[in-house]
Amino acid sequence: MAGILEGIKIISMGQIVAIPSASSTMADWGADVIKLEPLTGEMHRNMKTNQGVDMSGSINWIMQVLNRNSRSLAIDLKQEEGKAAIYKLIKNADIFMCNYERNSVKKLGLDYATLSRINPRLIYGFVSGFGPVGPDKDERGYDFTAGWARAGLMYMIGEPGTPPPPQRAGLIDSAAGAHLVAGICAALLEREKTGQGKEVEVTLYHTGAWSIAMDTQMAAGGKQLVKHDRTRPQNPIWNSYRTKDNRWFWLAMLQPDPAWPGFCQAIGKPELENDPRFNSIDARAGHSPELVRIIEDALATKTMAEWEQVFRTYNCIYGKVQTPAEISTDPQAVAAGFFTEVEYQQKKIKILTSPVLFDGKVAPIKLPAPELGQHNEEILLELGYTWEEIGELKNKGVIL
Repeated sequence: MAGILEGIKIISMGQIVAIPSASSTMADWGADVIKLEPLTGEMHRNMKTNQGVDMSGSINWIMQVLNRNSRSLAIDLKQEEGKAAIYKLIKNADIFMCNYERNSVKKLGLDYATLSRINPRLIYGFVSGFGPVGPDKDERGYDFTAGWARAGLMYMIGEPGTPPPPQRAGLIDSAAGAHLVAGICAALLEREKTGQGKEVEVTLYHTGAWSIAMDTQMAAGGKQLVKHDRTRPQNPIWNSYRTKDNRWFWLAMLQPDPAWPGFCQAIGKPELENDPRFNSIDARAGHSPELVRIIEDALATKTMAEWEQVFRTYNCIYGKVQTPAEISTDPQAVAAGFFTEVEYQQKKIKILTSPVLFDGKVAPIKLPAPELGQHNEEILLELGYTWEEIGELKNKGVIL
């Protein structure tokens, strides 16, 4: 399958998740992505642990999933020769992407105002914590702080009265990266009409607020929001329950009245269907703790596998709570191409694919993540540098 973005050149100066996730997605789609890195490498290269897991002496899986299909140029942008090389790259690039601090980017001469003078057709993609205006525009922000915490997600997740729970790293970053990809593609389409580039910015704070748009909008409209309490939910068949083998289901009957008769049959309690305590959404809400206990007792009689067959028979909507490790062998994930194998260090490794399908197929991953500065000579030769000039840049410490 030819890449849908074949012929598009992207210069990606990103760290951690937001920009790497965006640029690797577009690389999967066929774009030529050059990853700019400092001589010490981007932050994820040097992390010894990740989310409590010791990463020393093993494959850096975070680098692999976020930087596949890219080429690495390790260069010192504080030296004039390094900056000159990047300006040469920019002249023929379609997209520049960055999530460094705004003031640092400006000091390096890599802000949109500067780069658009070099290449007026350039699409400039930027991810920040809080945006270009406002009292916090210069504050640093990670997805935990600007997205999860500031934007309300951390507050709304968790049981009432409990401390704000820690979240999974990179989720808001990945969402921001996806929004950036959409914005950049729209800007590329507009460039076809006007010939002019555009600055596209996505903030972690706004992305977080948008990610829980229903909560955010209801609160803005003056509605008092309520955290989910699994012991007394408004809709007891929109709730979590434990099985005999200590696994969990999330029941998801969003339209509970039509689903109620079949669910009663499924759990072997047909008498509950017309029980006046439970025969309507309002009645069930009024007797929620009692009904939760009944459902808990029922689900504790069978294993997850047994309940899954029953729920399918009675057309109950549910989700089995899986570990991330289980996803890699889930028959649905395998059939849908969630993972593919690439050659890395003379062996095959499994890498998660990006979720957009083109003609029913996932975009291919052809290359593993690059080593630091792996493509220095290749990229500089493409820019017209001679081997002698490349050697001089190495001697000066401009490149590795």
